[in-house]
Amino acid sequence: MSVAESRKIVLFRHAKADWPQVTDHERPLADRGRKDAAVAGRKLADTGIPLDLALCSTATRTRETWKLAVHELPQRPKTVYEERIYEAAPGELIALLNETPDDTQNVVLVGHNPGVQALAEILAPESESEDEARTRMTSRGFPAAAFAVLSFPGSWKGLEPGMATLLDYWAPPE
Repeated sequence: MSVAESRKIVLFRHAKADWPQVTDHERPLADRGRKDAAVAGRKLADTGIPLDLALCSTATRTRETWKLAVHELPQRPKTVYEERIYEAAPGELIALLNETPDDTQNVVLVGHNPGVQALAEILAPESESEDEARTRMTSRGFPAAAFAVLSFPGSWKGLEPGMATLLDYWAPPE
C-alpha cells in the first residue's frame, strides 16, 4: 500500500458498563451494553470498511465490547489489547496510532471517554462546511457504544491533529 492512499480510523467507545463493587478497570458491561455492542458491530459492518487492526483497551468493558462487536464483522482484524489506551489522553492515543505499521490501512481503536471523543475532535476539527456526521456527533457527544469514522492521507507516523476528516458517526438510540 502506498502511504499516499487514504487510511481510516474508527474511534469506538466501549458500550454501557455496570457499576459492581470492582475497580474501574474491571467493570463489566451492563445488559444494555451487551445489546448495544452487538448493534454497534452490525453498524460498523455496514460501513464496509475492511479493518486490518483493532487496538483495544485492556479494561474489561472494552474487551467485552469488542468481543461482541467483532462477531458482527465479515472478517476479523488482528486484535491487540493495549493497556496504554486505558485513561489515555488524546496525545497518548495519537502516539500509539503513530506506531502502526504502514502496511496497515484501517484501524479501529476501542477505548474510553473523554479520550476517544477528544481524539475525534482533535484529529478532525470543525470545518466551515459542517456535515451531517459532525452535527450528530456535536449534538450527542460520544455516548457509550458510539463510533466515529475518520479518514486521513499519509503514513501513520505522520498522523497529527487537524489532518483527518470525519466521514461518519453512529451512536445507539437514547
